[in-house]
Amino acid sequence: MAETKENVFLFVPNIIGYGRIILALLSFYYMSTHCALAVTCYIVSALLDAIDGHAARYFNQSTKFGSMLDQLTDRAGTAALMMTLATFYPKYTFWFQISMIIDICCHWLYLHSTILQGKTSHKFIDMSENPVMHLYYTNKTILFLMCAGNEAFYAALYVSNFYTGFTILGLGIFPLIAILSAPVALVKTLISVLHGIVASINLATIDLKERAAISAKQSN
Repeated sequence: MAETKENVFLFVPNIIGYGRIILALLSFYYMSTHCALAVTCYIVSALLDAIDGHAARYFNQSTKFGSMLDQLTDRAGTAALMMTLATFYPKYTFWFQISMIIDICCHWLYLHSTILQGKTSHKFIDMSENPVMHLYYTNKTILFLMCAGNEAFYAALYVSNFYTGFTILGLGIFPLIAILSAPVALVKTLISVLHGIVASINLATIDLKERAAISAKQSN
């Protein structure tokens, strides 16, 4: 019986991922001029991130390609939003640059180190063993609120450039959302920095193990 060859690129969650990319590109195109359209495309793209995860589990189609596609789409979306915010609020360009760099570099380091280490050695640092990080990783409500709060901060800053919304306590609703969600965004950034530090340590551990293996081979 001939073996059926699967096409990873046509897996359901990956097709959803392509839809996310198209929506993200539309959001980027309209981001500087059409707030409502850009926000709609951006939000739908973000919501599809949760749907493709469920699809991957339902159809048993979880893949490294899909995981990387998701990560790159998320990071690209955040980077594009940061660039737009820097044009809206040029006084804070440096902080948007730092935030974008942390988001991209730390997530990439952590994902790459996880793939390389293969969870095979107790010498690797596992942040899930820390009580705080364990809560972050295992409590879906906490994780959702952290991610939603972070997105709310930057989205509110974006929308505030176009509309302030109705007023509460003398502040427009969108600037108020930005103020209230700012601490969550700060904590999320600090967690990303921690990811980067731990990933760097784990990568150094991999280097040392590989160098020790080479030295042992040469001595034999």
